[in-house]
Amino acid sequence: MMKEVCNSMKPGIHPEYKKSRVTCVCGNTFETRSTAGDLHLEICSACHPYYTGKQKLVDSAGRVERFTRKYGKKSETPSASSAQG
Repeated sequence: MMKEVCNSMKPGIHPEYKKSRVTCVCGNTFETRSTAGDLHLEICSACHPYYTGKQKLVDSAGRVERFTRKYGKKSETPSASSAQG
């Protein structure tokens, strides 16, 4: 005899799986299902460089500017000692 397949989960141990609205900072929103509820994202498939094909620098707390100051090209100014000599 074949054993009956039961599609119900064990009651009382699983979190509630409900509809969720996902919102990105770019303004894109869509609905999905999640146990976490509504989600707020910083980047989604509508604005991610991999999917859009566009490079976008995300500067958080001035890190890109700080990197550019530290490792960027130095300006070509003659030093005072070489100008006097």
